[in-house]
Amino acid sequence: MKGYIEERAIEIARYIIDNNATVRQTARQFGISKSTVHKDVTDRLMHINPSLAKEARKVLDVNKSERHIRGGMATREKYLHLHV
Repeated sequence: MKGYIEERAIEIARYIIDNNATVRQTARQFGISKSTVHKDVTDRLMHINPSLAKEARKVLDVNKSERHIRGGMATREKYLHLHV
């Protein structure tokens, strides 16, 4: 079981890096919770492959810093379609 979790953590990190994906997108892609994605990338991967963990962390940090902008744009779109 432990081998599967380690493989999943590496696969998740590669997906995040290759697709510039958010935690939410990654969770949906792998059919797991956002908490599991976060735990795999921040905790488990650090012990397995620290350099890959740091790379994935960079992508997640950028996504986190931009999420308020994406949320605002989504709200704007929602209300533009409502009032047309």
